[in-house]
Amino acid sequence: MTNFQVYRKTLSFSLLMFLVDLLILVVLAGGATAGFFIGFNAVSASGDAQAVAGIVGLLIGFIIGIVGAVLINIFILNRIKAAQIAMMVKGVTEGNLPDKTFHAGFEEVKGRFGSITLFFFITNAIKSVFRQIGRGINKVGTALGGDTGNTITSVIDSAIQTLIGYLCDCCLGWILFRKDQNAARAGCEGAVIFFRSGKTLFRNIGRIFGMGFLSFIVIGGALFGLNYLIFSSVPQLSQALFEAVQKIATEDGGTVPEILSTPALVNVVIAIFIAVFMWSTLHSVLVRPFILVGVMRNYMAAGQASMPTEAEFEEVARKAPKLRKLQEKIQ
Repeated sequence: MTNFQVYRKTLSFSLLMFLVDLLILVVLAGGATAGFFIGFNAVSASGDAQAVAGIVGLLIGFIIGIVGAVLINIFILNRIKAAQIAMMVKGVTEGNLPDKTFHAGFEEVKGRFGSITLFFFITNAIKSVFRQIGRGINKVGTALGGDTGNTITSVIDSAIQTLIGYLCDCCLGWILFRKDQNAARAGCEGAVIFFRSGKTLFRNIGRIFGMGFLSFIVIGGALFGLNYLIFSSVPQLSQALFEAVQKIATEDGGTVPEILSTPALVNVVIAIFIAVFMWSTLHSVLVRPFILVGVMRNYMAAGQASMPTEAEFEEVARKAPKLRKLQEKIQ
């Protein structure tokens, strides 16, 4: 199967995760809103006491919402993510996927909640090591100093963090692939593959950022044009936004920035902000999974080509104390 064929057959999981993300936002907003009104209406006296009760209720409701969001993330979102990755792994390693891919994905991870939970322990160990590596690489930027050095450091940080996100998903893929192996052992193997094949896997940075840039230009540009067209076609809205910006900017004796000095420029700035937000959402739902399939194929090929040895376990464990603890539990 080609990367696009695997991507197309597993896209339904991404769409479902997007809906669950919206549900989490609703739970957070709903908890805070409900808490505010319950607290506000619980006090018979009006004025400050009622306002304070409303704020306290809002905070309590928001905390309850956070608890609900965490539970949804653990018991629903992670399961969907694991099902998608399990099918991606099957597609790139076996070259075929069942017709009912969506149903097969959930069947694949049924009863493997422990393995999925362990994945987060492993990724924390991986991230701790890469933070060490990142600090070493960032010395290049620090040595240069000034704005140039800071820019280089920021770019390196972004590249490493982005790559870690993809490769941690690949580590989960390895845990699910090694279904006959102890989950903890498979997780350690996945981490070793991660570091042992670093040079090979770092080549994926070109794919990740190249497609990300193309996605930003094409999708982000189209969204900007659409947003700007909408704002420009409603003069009353443009004028209202311009007046609101002027009022906020000059409220304490300040001045309006040149970039917001006309209704047209205000439209451009707001259209850009909205377009970036919309693009980041669409990119994670529609584009990132396609990139992940390609990265997953390289990762699985590296793992299958040579299984990790005990010496490699020891080498990686020295850099990752959490990984050593997990290894000791296995033994």
